[in-house]
Amino acid sequence: MTDLQQKVKDIKQSFRQQMDGAVSQSMRQKGVDYSLNWGVTLPRLQQMAGEIKSETTELYDLAIALWKESVRECKILATMLMPADEILPEVVDIWMEQTTTVELAEQAAFNLYQHLPFAAEKAFLWLASPDDLPQICGYHVLSRLFARGQEPNERGINEFLDQALCALQNPSPVVRKAAMQAIVHFSGLGLVYERLARSAIRSIGLDFL
Repeated sequence: MTDLQQKVKDIKQSFRQQMDGAVSQSMRQKGVDYSLNWGVTLPRLQQMAGEIKSETTELYDLAIALWKESVRECKILATMLMPADEILPEVVDIWMEQTTTVELAEQAAFNLYQHLPFAAEKAFLWLASPDDLPQICGYHVLSRLFARGQEPNERGINEFLDQALCALQNPSPVVRKAAMQAIVHFSGLGLVYERLARSAIRSIGLDFL
């Protein structure tokens, strides 16, 4: 067994020791379904990520190995450990394709994807996806970029608003919420952006918060 395999094994064993059956059961009842879910809380996973970063230099290889595990905690931890400046766009595409829950989509967006050098490019591609999870990911990434003051160009503005208006009419409340959150952060970029957002939302018969 290699050092990397041993590290993954040790991490998985630590999940068993921290298993929270109530949390895991609650997730299943809410439709959050993983192949294996130990119910470890997100704050605890963040703490573990900090501990691992302080003692491990090969974070890329460890994140890749953890993502390959069909375990909720392994995949979330992978998004916390993967260096944003090292992961390749094609690997991001694979991870997005293998994302099967809203929780994982949101965690990947917050922990990793918003920090990518090509974050905006990926986010706009995901907005145009016919599937809900890439859209959710894309809107969360753009929310964070807008919140940090990153302004889209004219083409980006038009594309964002067009896609967001479609998302606000999506049957999924999770998609609608993610899109509205992104619009709120978009409007926070300045008065011109706020006016654009208000006008766009009113065009489909909705009120801006």
